[in-house]
Amino acid sequence: MKWINGEANTLDWKPSPDDKNSGVGMYGTCCTEMDIWEANRMSTAYTAHPCTTRGQYRCNATQCGDGNNRYGGVCDKDGCDFNSYRCGAKNYFGQGKQVDTNSPFTVVTQFKTSDNSDNGALSEIRRFYVQNGKVIANSKVTFPSVKPYDSVSEGMCTDLKKLFGDNNDFARKGGMKSFGDAVERGVVLVMSLWDDHTAYMLWLDSDYPLDKPNTQPGISRGACARDSGHPDEVERDYPNSSVKFSNIRFGEIGSTTGF
Repeated sequence: MKWINGEANTLDWKPSPDDKNSGVGMYGTCCTEMDIWEANRMSTAYTAHPCTTRGQYRCNATQCGDGNNRYGGVCDKDGCDFNSYRCGAKNYFGQGKQVDTNSPFTVVTQFKTSDNSDNGALSEIRRFYVQNGKVIANSKVTFPSVKPYDSVSEGMCTDLKKLFGDNNDFARKGGMKSFGDAVERGVVLVMSLWDDHTAYMLWLDSDYPLDKPNTQPGISRGACARDSGHPDEVERDYPNSSVKFSNIRFGEIGSTTGF
């Protein structure tokens, strides 16, 4: 970030070699994050990222989880994600698939509590879609050694991270309780169209990380090629890419879609 808490992030600033609008300085900025809709026409994921700090926090070096200290920072960078393709449902989301990205659809996210009250502890984050007047339930985890989860929950995070061999920083940063407390305090909605100068979006729609075989559970996250997603190629070949967000609503469960 070029500006953090009203101050220019100029100390030790190093411009990005391939993006004139970005770079890295001495400081970073951290906060609890809900990736409520990360997607392209090939793949999608929704991910909860808890932190041990309250609100926006200016971090420095190890606090930010820089370098080899990824899991030593104040926030869970990996998060707990539900990516249908990664969870084994490879024909669920995409062009011509059950949720067809060739046509508009509605994305519905529900934050459910342990006692179904507004004051209960967050226990589950559910997802479904509405397309052409039809409600499409979320896909399920298909790995036989794991329960057929269809939402983000503490159990789903624990079981899938163990199966995938992922570091369960989600639990160490407070898990669903920490994340739920942050959402209760209030969050800001941000919408954007972007590309990835660090990992080329492979974590969303291809195999990632690249040093592991895609036969290992959790590595294959989408059908895109391993050498795809380079920002210079994306911006050169698809200069007219666009996205439309409309009819954004929030409210009590069942009040925003009629389903």
